[in-house]
Amino acid sequence: MNPRVGVVTFPGSLDDRDAARAVRIAGGEPVALWHGDDDLRSVDAVVLPGGFSYGDYLRCGAIARFAPVMHSIVEGAKSGLPVLGICNGFQILCESHLLPGALTRNDSLHFICRDQRLRIEDTTSMWTSDYEPGDEIVIPLKNGEGGFVADEKTLDMLEGEGRVIARYLELNPNGSRRDIAGIRNERGNVVGLMPHPEHAVEALVGPTTDGLAFFTSVLNSLVGAA
Repeated sequence: MNPRVGVVTFPGSLDDRDAARAVRIAGGEPVALWHGDDDLRSVDAVVLPGGFSYGDYLRCGAIARFAPVMHSIVEGAKSGLPVLGICNGFQILCESHLLPGALTRNDSLHFICRDQRLRIEDTTSMWTSDYEPGDEIVIPLKNGEGGFVADEKTLDMLEGEGRVIARYLELNPNGSRRDIAGIRNERGNVVGLMPHPEHAVEALVGPTTDGLAFFTSVLNSLVGAA
């Protein structure tokens, strides 16, 4: 049986269907999860998709962290459940304290939408294991509040422990400290990424297929652990 990957829909989610499609293309079984339901339906992994959950009121992800589904996801993540937060999902992971730091307004004060070159820095996470360290990929980026910030001690910790999974190349689009595009937790099962790998999984509709390995990585990690 193929691993079941839950994709959460919040009010204001935009990329939940794209994430589900990416899971399906990678060979997994996407499972729809609703923000108001604390039942994770026995999924093997979870994707928090991009969008504007709850209209981004207060702060991006600040209300979503209190959704019933997030209580179950936080507990699951602490027990090893693989969780990927993309864009708004990354913001939710930081607000839920599953990842350190925060995402703030782009330094340009403009919404950015472009194909972005990244370098994969860490391949020990469950979501990056199908890449090679140093791989350069191109996937879409679209955000208004994508600047990753943290204090120097936290940044040094992330660097020292190899928890930066991806960096922006050529151009830092949003002012993220140390060009950080994505990070992982200490265990490697929780990853936050600001660009959108789900929009780069097939040549027909994406700039590349470079994002597919995020989804095959977790599926292969789950099969290997079974």
